[in-house]
Amino acid sequence: MNIISFNPGHDGAIAHIQNGRLAFSMEAEKNSNYRYSPVASHDVFNALGEIEDHPDVICTGGWWPREAQPTGSPLHVGYRGVAKSEIIVTQRRLLGQPVRHFSSSHERSHLFCAFGMSPLPKGTPCYALIWEGAIGAFYEIDSEMNITLISNVMNQPGNRYASLYGLADPSFPKNAPFSRLTDAGKLMALASFSTRTTASAEEEELISFLLSTSDVRLDYDRLKASPYYNAGIDDAEFRNFAGIFSDRIFDTFYRFASAHMLKGLPLLIAGGCGLNCDWNTKWKETGLFPQVFVPPVANDSGSAIGTAIDAQFYFTQNPKIEWNVYSGLEFRADGKFDFERYDIYDTNHNEVADMLANDLILGWVSGRYEIGPRALGNRSILAAPFRDSTRVRLNEIKQREQFRPIAPICLLDEAKQWFGCDHESPYMLFTHRATTDALAAVTHVNGTSRIQTVTSATNKNLNDLLVAFKARTGYGVLCNTSLNFNGKGFINNIGDLDTYAVNHGLDGFVIKGRAYLLRDSEHYQAYLKTCNISVAQRASLKTI
Repeated sequence: MNIISFNPGHDGAIAHIQNGRLAFSMEAEKNSNYRYSPVASHDVFNALGEIEDHPDVICTGGWWPREAQPTGSPLHVGYRGVAKSEIIVTQRRLLGQPVRHFSSSHERSHLFCAFGMSPLPKGTPCYALIWEGAIGAFYEIDSEMNITLISNVMNQPGNRYASLYGLADPSFPKNAPFSRLTDAGKLMALASFSTRTTASAEEEELISFLLSTSDVRLDYDRLKASPYYNAGIDDAEFRNFAGIFSDRIFDTFYRFASAHMLKGLPLLIAGGCGLNCDWNTKWKETGLFPQVFVPPVANDSGSAIGTAIDAQFYFTQNPKIEWNVYSGLEFRADGKFDFERYDIYDTNHNEVADMLANDLILGWVSGRYEIGPRALGNRSILAAPFRDSTRVRLNEIKQREQFRPIAPICLLDEAKQWFGCDHESPYMLFTHRATTDALAAVTHVNGTSRIQTVTSATNKNLNDLLVAFKARTGYGVLCNTSLNFNGKGFINNIGDLDTYAVNHGLDGFVIKGRAYLLRDSEHYQAYLKTCNISVAQRASLKTI
């Protein structure tokens, strides 16, 4: 069955499932578009360019009813709803041929994405948690994929979480109708700075206010007396409170689960809060569930995939797909750029490892881009992991706050030695505690790291680079952060990559075994003085 699925709105994406396999998921924010973008016309053209056969089914995921017809039948299902009876299936036409149109709720898209991509075999009963901006609920899924809503534990947990950052940030307009979409991730980083766990009486009042309002469009004027009102994100006591508030939200869900979810079933986690590595790790550590799975597209970037899986289940009774996290689009290297400002080499993993070991910071492009918001080694910035000054420089390159952590990629065989992780963790969704102080650039202030483990099977090109870096330095670990302009999705064309390298301070980049090193880079010039690259080698390749 050939299925095309659209999530047209927030975190827009177009997914293609062909005969039970994810052929691609094209996300609207990628290729340097704004984060959280809806699908645009050029995305549709790009997606159609990847598809060779006429689809059997076209899907539209549910969202707020902005496209609902004023009268008659709705065009698609809405945001909430888990019952099969609420699915819409109609007969339409596409390019003169019949095609079935399928729509199910946004809520179901998360549940089917998590189950369909999980390692759980078809027919495995499980629990599920959706927590995101608007939904905070537990579910039970039986062997026939019947979904039961157990409880709406908290409405708008993600929005409540993010709203705290705006309280302390003087740059946030207090009359804004809603919190900024980027604030949740920033608060996650700040919460790790917390050094106390008990709230004061005044903080308890603030927690009560933040958790009791029915709609989190905070009236910040009512909080002007709070010590954290415009206190600044560097305020130590605010950072303490960020950790306390984060724990309180998690504990609300944990207390419910420990009282009501006692069947010993696996847990699937979906929704934007599924990107909170600290919370994911806590769920594992509770011992309530024999297995915890979070897809790399836990946020709405996975909704198109989830709706496609829901459609596949509707027509074939199969809720499972084969998939690879590197299912985005290929890099566009055919554009024009000023290659005269680069020294260009055909290179190998040993030579790139030597560059990184000598403190060059490089963009790294390989194959198709990774689906979801986390850079997993195909659209990454790589650096040596040893110095905290490297973390500082990486955050400067990224043009973001210095309290933001840098994640490590690590050979699976070394994950236990350096991070106490004795299993694969390939999607950067869980934290582990560093066991050495030698990896300062990838160790957060609280001693944890949100690692990505790598094997030859999961990413051979990256694995081979890590093997070479280990041979050079003794550590199969590198800094890994996303290759993107601030506020935009991954870079996916040579023109943008050239602009980024020049304007943001990369020392160069590597694409398909070819290194482009900026002649104006002080770090590269220092490297030339210490390495064995000859003038003849530098002059050997000047054209593309």
